[in-house]
Amino acid sequence: MRDNSEAFKNTVGGKAAPATGAAAIRVEGLSKRVADASGELTILHSIDFTVQPAETLAIVGASGSGKSTLLGLLAGLDTPSGGRVLLDGTDIFALDEDGRAAFRKAKLGFVFQSFQLLSHLNALENVMLPLELRGDNGAREKAEAMLGRVGLSSRLRHYPKYLSGGEQQRVALARAFVTEPPLLFADEPTGSLDAATGESVIQLMFELNRERGSTLVLVTHDPAMAARCGRTITIAAGKLV
Repeated sequence: MRDNSEAFKNTVGGKAAPATGAAAIRVEGLSKRVADASGELTILHSIDFTVQPAETLAIVGASGSGKSTLLGLLAGLDTPSGGRVLLDGTDIFALDEDGRAAFRKAKLGFVFQSFQLLSHLNALENVMLPLELRGDNGAREKAEAMLGRVGLSSRLRHYPKYLSGGEQQRVALARAFVTEPPLLFADEPTGSLDAATGESVIQLMFELNRERGSTLVLVTHDPAMAARCGRTITIAAGKLV
């Protein structure tokens, strides 16, 4: 992700500024089409839904239904073929690429199934990174405290290759939560973990989310994880069921 906080300031300072009392997430007519060998494939068909502040929402559906594509669009990591996504009242696709990157830095935390830790940084440095990118002078102290919160105080200097899958996902959770983002997205956050480790990570994720009151949207195949959310929506063949 490229960083351009000035572009973000300029854009958000104008017509795209968040509206007071806005829904945390508003999706309007969102669609995604891609070209394939047969012509054009529609991955998402005119999706509409709203998520309120501090709500927890699970997106479920079979493999290939469009769940992860939808989450990527919500985060502005991909661009739609049609429709809008408003996060905190800001139409993220009215922003340019730099503006969306800066918006993510300011507003979003993201937990990936594959952890997405930087291999050349140790656990502490991975968690410090988003704080440093936004110029936080207390990055080290905040990162150490968050790693302590996820039970990794003794693993601060360990690089990802020396951490178990569960430990890596805990580092990823710490990195996502350390900036206290109002919006948190998670894409199959326990998909790479065994059942027991996945359960401990699920508990930790929901505990952290309750403590910080963020809005949580997660994609999952796990019905037990979905049941912990306040609401579930199902995607089937690119359509909202």
